[in-house]
Amino acid sequence: MIHLPEKYASILTAKQTEHAIVSIKDFFQLALSTELNLTRVTAPLFVGSGRGINDDLNGVERPVSFPVKALNEYRMEIVQSLAKWKRLKITSMALGPEFGIYTDMNALRPDEDLDAVHSIYVDQWDWEMAIDPQNRTVSYLKDVVRKVYRCIQRAEFFIFDRYPQITPILPKEITFVYADDLQRKYPELSPKEREDKVAKEFGAVFIIGIGARLPDGTIHDGRAPDYDDWITQTEDGHHGLNGDILVWNPVHQCALELSSMGIRVSPESLAAQLKERGAENRSALEFHSRLLNGELTQTLGGGIGQSRLCMFLLRKAHIGETQVSVWTDEIKADCKNRGIVLL
Repeated sequence: MIHLPEKYASILTAKQTEHAIVSIKDFFQLALSTELNLTRVTAPLFVGSGRGINDDLNGVERPVSFPVKALNEYRMEIVQSLAKWKRLKITSMALGPEFGIYTDMNALRPDEDLDAVHSIYVDQWDWEMAIDPQNRTVSYLKDVVRKVYRCIQRAEFFIFDRYPQITPILPKEITFVYADDLQRKYPELSPKEREDKVAKEFGAVFIIGIGARLPDGTIHDGRAPDYDDWITQTEDGHHGLNGDILVWNPVHQCALELSSMGIRVSPESLAAQLKERGAENRSALEFHSRLLNGELTQTLGGGIGQSRLCMFLLRKAHIGETQVSVWTDEIKADCKNRGIVLL
């Protein structure tokens, strides 16, 4: 859990903050869509239950669901992310390699543990691009990560140009590290402590292999078995074609995850990951059966937290300063005592 800093004063006023949030969102989505050849699409707020389309996250989080009178009480689920829906959309649009889509994703995750960077309400740019199956390599993944990171850098300068009191801190290049190498190097640390260690050292890192089994039998962090490929062996001997972009957050003095992304599962890696997680029963669901039958386009994609990016760029102490959500009475009181204005 990330705690609030002892001493904090917002750099921007409440009005400046609202203006800056709009500016960042307009700037970043244009930069991202241009860098990755992405077309904006409209996304669903809910999907049908029992089809395997909603994101199961770690498999234990409960989606918000409701019956629909006009559909004979068939239940719909508020999305937890659009990880699988995007691949269906890419396939239906018949997009070729190096072209893709992006959208505003608004999700609810009611089982989230609330703190300074975690909220029930999740807003992010969900994006997905078609790729040639021969580019299912970690080197290709790294190339795309660098493009996403350049967009984050540009947004940081964009804010500095308008609010010079917010000094850029991102390094020129993002550093790539494998989760299994981190575990070998710091076996005595927890995954979160390893993230803090490496983010502080390099400023911006991409940790590869989220969800893959580490040398000690654990995993760095949870990842569902049916969208990112975390089981395939890379060309340099590791496992995982996915990862997280982390930056060093000077306000909290710890790592801050801005994005999760990865090359999506092939029919072979989906079957292997379902078996690894004991979830073979999902293979009969609509999404999974189509993928296993080779009917879905090979893609690479991810999500970039909108409120988290704004929070980082504006040096905010609480995600509630860049989005509207609900908080416990204890959190609201703590923020008030520290002079943190929640939207």
